[in-house]
Amino acid sequence: MSDRLLIRLQPDGTMTWLAQDAGGRPLSGSNSAAPPAATIARARRIVVLLPSAQVTLFEADAVSPRRAQLVKAVPFALEDQLASPVEELHFALAERVSGGRVIVAVAARRAMRGWLDALAAAGVRADVMIPESLALAASETTTTVLIEAEHALLRGAGALAVGCDTAALPQWLGVAGAATIEVNDFRAAPRLVVPGEIASYRERLTDPLAFIAGQFAAEPAINLLQGEFAPSHRHAPAARLWRRAALLTAAAAGLAFLLAGADYLHLQRESDRLEATQRDVLRASLPDLAAVAGDPRSLMQSALARLRGDRSAGGLLEMLARIGPILASTTRVQLRSLEYRNATLELGLRAPDVPALDLVREQIASLGLKAEVTAANSGDKGVDGRLRIAGGKQ
Repeated sequence: MSDRLLIRLQPDGTMTWLAQDAGGRPLSGSNSAAPPAATIARARRIVVLLPSAQVTLFEADAVSPRRAQLVKAVPFALEDQLASPVEELHFALAERVSGGRVIVAVAARRAMRGWLDALAAAGVRADVMIPESLALAASETTTTVLIEAEHALLRGAGALAVGCDTAALPQWLGVAGAATIEVNDFRAAPRLVVPGEIASYRERLTDPLAFIAGQFAAEPAINLLQGEFAPSHRHAPAARLWRRAALLTAAAAGLAFLLAGADYLHLQRESDRLEATQRDVLRASLPDLAAVAGDPRSLMQSALARLRGDRSAGGLLEMLARIGPILASTTRVQLRSLEYRNATLELGLRAPDVPALDLVREQIASLGLKAEVTAANSGDKGVDGRLRIAGGKQ
């Protein structure tokens, strides 16, 4: 897979191309015609070099730190320097503002659409489009010149990046005021006489696109594909991933909602089952409260509280706690029944004789409770008696 695919559009509409690896090294020499589909598919980034004579570079004042305002203001700030109406031109601004100045590339909208249509016909959708002169290395002290048979490029500092006819190159160098010049001549003709101090003159070179690729920085100073011509195809995979992530998130949220709903229904059914069980226990234990509306647990607690009664007045549990040791201390008297009503406890006891029954009564009375024998029936197995116990002193 190539890291960058360079495509050079010639003024006559023909193309040459060259693929580079991640280190910027060419994977082969330059090739004529449009790149094959396989090469396009393998490229991570596609950069198209446009004929510089059809793209004009300017430097304009950065009248606002906000890019959105600059985009609106710059066309009218340059209007006096343009030969065509602003409405017919496309303006692209550099991402960086240096020293209060911003580089602006201007091309005809019709030309932009023509280039994009030609690329689309070849199956190419570019990520970057720049004038080819801007691909040459910039220098504050030296002007780089590339000469071909009919066209020439020169690149200096800032917005000095020009494409012209080869015959007009000396005049352009004079206008640019180039002091030190590096010439790269790809013609088979004799050296071209140029004004200024020539630092080096390399002649009879071959493969100008390979030379440009070696000069081209990792990121261009400007990209004409912005505004209405901004590329969207490279964001499509990411957009698809975001859509899938959004769908997955929505599905997860929906599933969580369904699980929460299922848990709620399960817990509600379990709560209803437990309440029904409590109601059955209440009905079996306290039939009088079966028809009473309310929480079964609360009703049971209220009933138990009433059964316990006031501990200071000798409630059931208090009475049993006090008389229990007396009944447990003898094996002669057996507890046959127990009934508690209106703060009064009645015990059904079996004793061997009446004195044994009366002894139990006296022991209970000694606890400060009121105790009396209400019945004593003799039989073959002893005496069946009933003992009534109430709170208070005897």
